[in-house]
Amino acid sequence: MQDEHGYRVGKEIRETVVFAPQNVIMDPPFTKLDLLICRNLLIYLDPAIQKKLIPLFNYSLNPGGVLFLGSAETIGTFTNLFAPLAGKARFYRRLDSALRAEPIEFPSSFFPDLPDSAPAQLQARAPIPNLQSLADQVLLQHYCPAAVLTNDKGDILYISGRTGKYLEPAAGKANWNIFAMAREGLRYVLNNVFQKALRQKAPAGLKGVKVGTNGGVQAADITVQPLSEPAALQGMVMVVFTDAATPPEPKAAGKPPRASARSDSLSALERELQQAREEIQTCREEMQTSQEELKSTNEELQSTNEELQSTNEELTTSKEEMQSLNEELQTVNHELQAKLDELSRANNDMKNLLNSTDIATLFLDDALNVRRFTTQTASIIKLIAGDAGRPITDIASDLDYPGLVADAREVLRTLVFIEKQVATRDGRWFLVRIMPYRTLENRIDGVVITFSNNTAAKTLEIQLKQALAEAEKRPKKGPS
Repeated sequence: MQDEHGYRVGKEIRETVVFAPQNVIMDPPFTKLDLLICRNLLIYLDPAIQKKLIPLFNYSLNPGGVLFLGSAETIGTFTNLFAPLAGKARFYRRLDSALRAEPIEFPSSFFPDLPDSAPAQLQARAPIPNLQSLADQVLLQHYCPAAVLTNDKGDILYISGRTGKYLEPAAGKANWNIFAMAREGLRYVLNNVFQKALRQKAPAGLKGVKVGTNGGVQAADITVQPLSEPAALQGMVMVVFTDAATPPEPKAAGKPPRASARSDSLSALERELQQAREEIQTCREEMQTSQEELKSTNEELQSTNEELQSTNEELTTSKEEMQSLNEELQTVNHELQAKLDELSRANNDMKNLLNSTDIATLFLDDALNVRRFTTQTASIIKLIAGDAGRPITDIASDLDYPGLVADAREVLRTLVFIEKQVATRDGRWFLVRIMPYRTLENRIDGVVITFSNNTAAKTLEIQLKQALAEAEKRPKKGPS
């Protein structure tokens, strides 16, 4: 069969395949096989185990069966058990004529050999039989009642003893459910007592149940016990069948055969009526239990509904709070936006004010790094917009003022402004004033340096000094 993902095995074939885990070293072998595939397993086992598995493979195969091994595996010295087939693949056909002088060892007898250094008499000693184990085995086979271990759905997990008088395979597809395999007269009563034991979580039983066998009727006692211990069997159910003596049918003296047959029919009808009454009573108990469970479930649903309503109200309250908080955030955002616009206007006003004074101004932080400067400052100190944050000592200047940095640090220390007249290398003169930078919180956060151009005044001063000097050098005229 082909689908959109490729090919898959048809349902008719899959229903004939049995999937089961198999440990070839510990589990009993499957038998009557036509093909046995064991690839890439023997290479991981010890040679001693390999020598025990190859004869076991021969035992598991039908006459003429085929063994398929991995590309790196062989049958070894067992050429009397298998014959290789033509081709490169590791196919071996089972040989039927081979006779073995020693018995085949089954997985339960696989055990390590004794060391070579052990005494020969110890190696040849036969194992001592376990009398307790043998006695228990006889008791289980002949004296213990038949029992079945199932899960809470009735699926059979383990069978102990002979249960053929009570269970038989159902017709059709294989079904290992105890209710499907129950014989005539046992199915309904077994289902009732099984459910009763599960509800009560205690053993429940019936006595004298008539079970139809092959051509007759067998009376049996049934006991159903839910298991809580050991832990490995917790949640499982043990069903025990015990043979009971079939009571003889009373014979009515002097009654004609027709009256006897009528009496038998009435007895059968009474038994069926009693069984129907028991089934009705069981159904009533189940319905009552179901009604209680539904009532409990309804109460839980009502409680859950109330919790959901409460949660919905809380979510509605939270939504209203979120809406109120959102409105407050929008108001704060508008206020911040207004303050930002106001700050931007103030910044523009300050920039225009500084540029209109025609006074070069330089702002330095407390580490003497450039914070801000006016346009006129670039004609004195080589500053560009990207120099913000750089130390003033790293920037070239036209001023002949090597003590600028030292004076700035002195102002930061003493908070007393310094004023000096400084010349540039191109003959200009500036009045340099260094003052501390105070914030609105009256905190010193750097210095402000202003450069006022007084080249004209300084030139006039120099010319006057030169004129006075020349006048003093001229000879004075005496009185006439």
